[in-house]
Amino acid sequence: MAEIDCHSYYSCINCRNPVALRFDLLSKDFLAKSGPAYLFSYARNIIVGISEERNLLSGVHTIADISCSNCGEVLGWKYIRAYDIRQKYKEGKFILERAMIAKEY
Repeated sequence: MAEIDCHSYYSCINCRNPVALRFDLLSKDFLAKSGPAYLFSYARNIIVGISEERNLLSGVHTIADISCSNCGEVLGWKYIRAYDIRQKYKEGKFILERAMIAKEY
């Protein structure tokens, strides 16, 4: 688990492992399985799973689930590929489900 020298970050709700910095937050206007989700440009201290195609609200994407590297809790997913040109901005970005993370100060 890498330490984060920052005043504001998000951590795994289960074990408090730091997974994203506040300044990597791009949008709070996303939905996931459990409800609200955040889009981040980068996530850390995670394990990226196997890529698969899923039909999401915004269309078909290739995504990979992401898990906490400390406790294994599934936190969201990484966008690998978007098939719709209007969704390309998501490629390489990370969705963290709000119910799975905690804001730390």
